[in-house]
Amino acid sequence: LTVQEGCDKFCTYCVVPYTRGAEVSRPFAAIVDEAKALVDAGAREITLLGQNVNAWDDDGRGLHDLIRVLDRIPGLARIRYTTSHPNDMAQGLIDAHGDIESLMPFLHLPVQAGSDRVLKAMNRSHDRDSYLRLLDRIRAVRPDIALSGDFIVGFPGETDREFEETLDLVRQVRYASAFAFMYSPRPGTPAAGMGRQIEPEVAKERLHRLIDLVTEQQTAFNQAQAGRTLNVLFDRKGRHPDRRQAIGRSPYLQSVHVDDADHLIGQIVPVEIISGQQNSLTGRLVAPGAAEKEKAA
Repeated sequence: LTVQEGCDKFCTYCVVPYTRGAEVSRPFAAIVDEAKALVDAGAREITLLGQNVNAWDDDGRGLHDLIRVLDRIPGLARIRYTTSHPNDMAQGLIDAHGDIESLMPFLHLPVQAGSDRVLKAMNRSHDRDSYLRLLDRIRAVRPDIALSGDFIVGFPGETDREFEETLDLVRQVRYASAFAFMYSPRPGTPAAGMGRQIEPEVAKERLHRLIDLVTEQQTAFNQAQAGRTLNVLFDRKGRHPDRRQAIGRSPYLQSVHVDDADHLIGQIVPVEIISGQQNSLTGRLVAPGAAEKEKAA
């Protein structure tokens, strides 16, 4: 559900402010009406979308105010939002992660680099320390939140030491997932005219190292779910119809593969996680009454 478009941040590598224009928020009432229509049509989960979704504002009401109203829509079980900018993570939105059950414990919050000099050259308007302190505040209200991020390697002028700072930040944060990209000049952007463009071979080697690290963290996060019981929203049939397989999403946005579950599409049910792999989880349906017994124990 699109709630915001455009961007006012003008990161030096990005064309979005030039192609999409300034940040524009859709009216509060229009969003709520559309959300109700989606739920009436059968939606159990809604993802609020925007180039800088947490910059959404309507007459002084922020994204957290919108989420609190959406939370009251009967039948809407899950709310997510993406993509966020660190500078727009208001305290009200942080608090919402702690006290709104339908707001899923997953946050995509791009940092792009771990070096303060590179972040300044990118015009990211935050530094390494402020990003890490922000994550501390978020984890204080929602300790189990899964974090995702974006990274650009090989930005003009990036040194070996500055790239190591990015790897160090990733190790500190412990991402559940992340996207890493090799810098590519976009015509008309300030970064395209910067000197000291990084050789493609160097940038590619850095990218592979970063991908290896985030893959290791993602795999570890998924494997750590083994033995837990997670509520899964089934949304499609799996690749093994002979096993009546269905695929759903955990609260942490992981794909969960479950046999004997193809009759549960559109439902949220407890699933015992058997194993975690790099890109997905494998689970089995919890026997009726087992979840209540487990909770009581």
